[in-house]
Amino acid sequence: MGSIGRYIFRITMAAFLITLISLTVVIWFTQAMRDFDLITSERQTLFVFIGITGMIVPLLVMIIAPIALMLAAAHVLARLGQDSELIVMNAAGLSPWRLLLPLLAAAALVSLLCAVIAAYVSPRALRELRDWSSQVRADILANIVQPGRFTSVSGNLTFHIADRRPNGLLVGIFVDDRSDPNEHSTYLAEQGEIVKKNNRSFLVLEHGSIQRLEAGQTDPRIVTFDRYAFDLSKFIGAGPQNPVYTVREKYIWELIWPQPGDPLYATQSDQYRSEMYDRLATPLYPLALAILTYMFLGPPQTTRQNRTLAMIGLIGAATVLRLTGFLSVVAGVKAPAMLSLQFVALAVAIGVGLWQISRGKAVQHAKFVNRIADAVSERLTRAGAS
Repeated sequence: MGSIGRYIFRITMAAFLITLISLTVVIWFTQAMRDFDLITSERQTLFVFIGITGMIVPLLVMIIAPIALMLAAAHVLARLGQDSELIVMNAAGLSPWRLLLPLLAAAALVSLLCAVIAAYVSPRALRELRDWSSQVRADILANIVQPGRFTSVSGNLTFHIADRRPNGLLVGIFVDDRSDPNEHSTYLAEQGEIVKKNNRSFLVLEHGSIQRLEAGQTDPRIVTFDRYAFDLSKFIGAGPQNPVYTVREKYIWELIWPQPGDPLYATQSDQYRSEMYDRLATPLYPLALAILTYMFLGPPQTTRQNRTLAMIGLIGAATVLRLTGFLSVVAGVKAPAMLSLQFVALAVAIGVGLWQISRGKAVQHAKFVNRIADAVSERLTRAGAS
């Protein structure tokens, strides 16, 4: 690659990592705030909150990485152009391919990262997110029920506790159970505690009574007890032993070769196909965006030439390319032929980019675009002078 290539590769990867981390943290923070109720209403620790919401980071990295690479490459090329280094390299006889090679090497690493995340890491993280979130939200008495409040679960079960001791003991328990249409039960107990056994959860009540009113009857039956185990599993579940994961949570090989007995595939085979094509196309975006970036910003230009239009053109081309991919995936669910549109757009972007780079010339903008840009620049200059 040579010393110049290693230098460009090094600063590109450094800029890529900074951009990727910055964008991921910002977007993760906005998404994590949606689950802030884990701390406020469900009394979870900050560690649990970060752990659960952090499971979406691989998915965010997979989406953001190609854009972060484009921004990093654009920054590097703009810096090289501003310092006239591109002009010096071109004057020294360095071919465009020598300058493109380190960007392609960086794009290959990012593509590999996206491929691994799309194939395994992201589905695995989403599975862990769903399982962990289900476990946290399932333990209703430990996480949801607050002392002094009536809390409804599943619309037919109401809890109330007077106090919760530091050792986990619950005091002054009231439970209203309307899950059975043939019987209305009300439980009162002086105290109780949560007991988990064999993947099931029980509320063990002590020193209380049960009032049962059967449908069609006017007088309830009252039974007192010293100790009674109320089964919570039928309301909260202990987590499915064989969960049916969504299409987004499937590994790539499960999308390519779905299990014959997969109940989700039987009803959503079109979703499987669309998701599979999207996963296969994901590693191609870093390569396409790196080539487009060099096509617009790589050719040497003098300091008098304005790179603003080139940057606008790059952003427009990247936006069209990415929107085409999203449209292809969404429309491909109902129209499978649309799934090929994403690959056609990527192939066109890579082919046109390589052809333009081989010419060694900057992208020529239409005259009306230049006139509009000059008019806007002149108007802004006048406004600033006034």
